[in-house]
Amino acid sequence: MVTPSEFPTRVIDFVLNARFEDLPDHVVRFAQRCLLDLLGVAAAGRTTELSSIISQHATSHFGGGLKSAPILFDGRLVSPVGAALANGMTIDSIDAHDGHKITKGHTGCHQLPALMAFSAAEHRDDPRTFLADLVVGYEFATRVGIALHATVPDYHTSGAWGAVGCAALGARILGLDPAPTFEAMGIAEYHGPRSQMMRVIDHPTMLKDGSGWGAMAGVSAAYLAAEGFTGSPAVTVNDPEIAWVWDDIGARWLIEDQYFKPHPVCRWAQPAVEAALSLCRTHSIGPADVERVEVSTFHEAVRLATSLPETTEEAQYSLPFPVAAAIVRGRLGPLEIGAAALADDQIRAISTRVSIVEDVTHNSAFPQHRFARVAIRLTDGRTVVSDDTEPRGDPEAHLSDREIRDKFSEFATPVLGAERTSAIEEAVDQLPEANSLTTLLDLIVAPL
Repeated sequence: MVTPSEFPTRVIDFVLNARFEDLPDHVVRFAQRCLLDLLGVAAAGRTTELSSIISQHATSHFGGGLKSAPILFDGRLVSPVGAALANGMTIDSIDAHDGHKITKGHTGCHQLPALMAFSAAEHRDDPRTFLADLVVGYEFATRVGIALHATVPDYHTSGAWGAVGCAALGARILGLDPAPTFEAMGIAEYHGPRSQMMRVIDHPTMLKDGSGWGAMAGVSAAYLAAEGFTGSPAVTVNDPEIAWVWDDIGARWLIEDQYFKPHPVCRWAQPAVEAALSLCRTHSIGPADVERVEVSTFHEAVRLATSLPETTEEAQYSLPFPVAAAIVRGRLGPLEIGAAALADDQIRAISTRVSIVEDVTHNSAFPQHRFARVAIRLTDGRTVVSDDTEPRGDPEAHLSDREIRDKFSEFATPVLGAERTSAIEEAVDQLPEANSLTTLLDLIVAPL
């Protein structure tokens, strides 16, 4: 049995007892931004082969029993564990969801699927409670991610620490006492996917960031703990050496430290994309003007070396390809990582002319800052060079509400249509005053 210490008991009190009324208005509004952004990414994700495969897998192998939950934009009911898996992987299938610098990962793409699974399975219908649950999930899981990076030397995917967050969220929703809550966390930390992030950077596949698997493990852990299953102490929560991670929970709101991605590719590639777009706009550069491109950036981004991706996963974990796509098309949205763009001869040609150089000053700034500098050699002999550039949407300069809404529309409208997209946006806006989750759930569950 896990023996709670005085330190984590304070943490568990926040997890189990924080209420909507305890949340500042700005935190609630930020949670709504996160929710809208995640739903837009999920809608775009439903067009991927990854989402199709995992949704069918959940339907075939995770059938709903006494408890069931829906697959997003699909309508089929599966077990809450299966729904967390499918929905987490669907969001993760388009690398455009919110993230966090210090965890070097993503919180919402596992917390929202777990929250939806538990809410459906446990018949929770209060919108304010839903928003409070989402905030608690972000606050707790982000800190688990910070704690994991502070206590282990290797770099794990978001699912590793997301599993613990999903278990804590489940304990809150299931109304568990502190003791089984600790068991749930211990089970999730032990069974969470300790997958090595750089493996999928070097060899991009549908594995992505482990978020769906982490959500599945965390949801399962909470239900196991509720039934009396025991775990071992979760080091990320229970180790007094990392009490500093938890001292400000409920006082400092880490949900507001999340960044938002304007583009659907790895965050590490986005500084180079922004720098290239800026140069093209400033100097009126078109694809025919480009002789070669050199990107100076930090080590992790240098590993995004695939220049001729064959799948959308490879495109999302590439640096040369999205830079080339941005130069050719003047933008980088879901279409620029889709099948047509992958076969675009002009994008592919420029992608092979993009070289990447590691910069020691950029290395020293990572992960607090992610820099890139782009030099474009033009066919007329000139070379234009960008400033050291960071990605847009960092917490120091968040995307505006208008930019978040425009991104949601860009991602969701081609999949859902303008009317349904607008209705979802309105339903998210109205959650704090709504009487039920039904309107929103009907819109995001119904099949395409």
